[in-house]
Amino acid sequence: MYSEKVRKLLKEKSIEVGDRAIVEKNGRSYEGTLMPRIKSGDTNCIVLKLDNGYNLGVEYKGVKLTKTKDLPFTPEGKETGKLTFDKKKPQICVVTTGGTITSKVDYKTGGVTSLSSPEELLLKVPQLADFVKIRVVNPFNTMSESLTHEDWQKLAKVVASELKRSEGVIVTQGTDTLHYTAAALSFMLKDLGKPVIVTGAQRSTDRGSSDGFMNLICSTKIAVSDMSGVGVCMHGSMDDDHCIFIRGTKVRKMHTSRRDSFRPINDLPLAKVWPDGKIEKMQEVPKRSKLIAKADTPFESKVAIIKSYPGCMPGIIDYYVKKGYRGIILGATGLGQVPTYGKNSWIKSIENATKKGVLLCAAAETIYGRLNANVYTEGRMCRDAGVFYLDDMPIETAYVKLGWVLGRTKSVEKAKEMMATNYAGEMGKRSLSETFLY
Repeated sequence: MYSEKVRKLLKEKSIEVGDRAIVEKNGRSYEGTLMPRIKSGDTNCIVLKLDNGYNLGVEYKGVKLTKTKDLPFTPEGKETGKLTFDKKKPQICVVTTGGTITSKVDYKTGGVTSLSSPEELLLKVPQLADFVKIRVVNPFNTMSESLTHEDWQKLAKVVASELKRSEGVIVTQGTDTLHYTAAALSFMLKDLGKPVIVTGAQRSTDRGSSDGFMNLICSTKIAVSDMSGVGVCMHGSMDDDHCIFIRGTKVRKMHTSRRDSFRPINDLPLAKVWPDGKIEKMQEVPKRSKLIAKADTPFESKVAIIKSYPGCMPGIIDYYVKKGYRGIILGATGLGQVPTYGKNSWIKSIENATKKGVLLCAAAETIYGRLNANVYTEGRMCRDAGVFYLDDMPIETAYVKLGWVLGRTKSVEKAKEMMATNYAGEMGKRSLSETFLY
């Protein structure tokens, strides 16, 4: 809420939040939509949403305010009507599930809200109609931090169904757990002969720096390419130059807000993609085929991730065992260690969990690199206590795979065999130096 002095000034000029206004100060003039003032900001600062999508704050003392007769500017207001597609163009499906890529600023409240419809996103990228026709499906609308394995199961079934009528499928969702979803689709979609691209945005659609539009364009280029398989397509750099297409089981969000946050882990990108349609493959990628995709979605919900850290107590393992959990991913330090000596040793808790049929798997807390239980005595102790090592598999992928595996078997030995099987490129054959911090 604005200060009493600012509210008085706005009232004198008959200007309300959401109105179009001109603010003049120190010989400079700014025009935009008056935004509400959040509590954590300077309440004496007048905030305008400029036409380029950015907000500007001006201290109220000495300003000249003018209300314009124009309607409040909204970037999305420029695109109205319905996007028409050429029936002769290849068809793809865009499955929207929520997130920043389908969000915009509410000019009355100042908060981010969903677009009025999934189709509204496509109206902002009319050039898509030049080379594809698009079908939009919206199975649910949930911010990604609230997604569950039931959502992954539903999504996999929708994608498998849409692949029967489309050349490829693009899934848009919030970026917070986008890499989990990519891993889930990688395991849950069998006999995949077409590309499935998971994408999103770090900046909402009304912002001048929004990355969602280029991510969507590049994803569409992949959707009609000769590639197949599940991957994530996001900005390859902070600039609007190209995107990278990353294997769905070897990707991670590495920054809270950068547009190039999504990077390959222990892997190179599958390809670089430019908005003009140029695709540069960086490694061997499965070719498009006539295979008919099937959704294979059983999932054990009672799996967890526990990370090792100095002073961590082994009782957390006992807690999950008592709660009936069937699998635990241990985020191990270094080459695969957890506390093994002293009062905080995990060894007894690991042995107890193993005896009760809980499968404990180790993944690298370091993010990059691969585990090797044979180097240190501590690693050998963990392995002998029952921990199963997952080589260079990312923790998030390991968590998803463990739930998927335990959804198919009650046998711990069979589950170990399946965890060691490379189903979707989740385990690399060897480590390449150029993959570190790509």
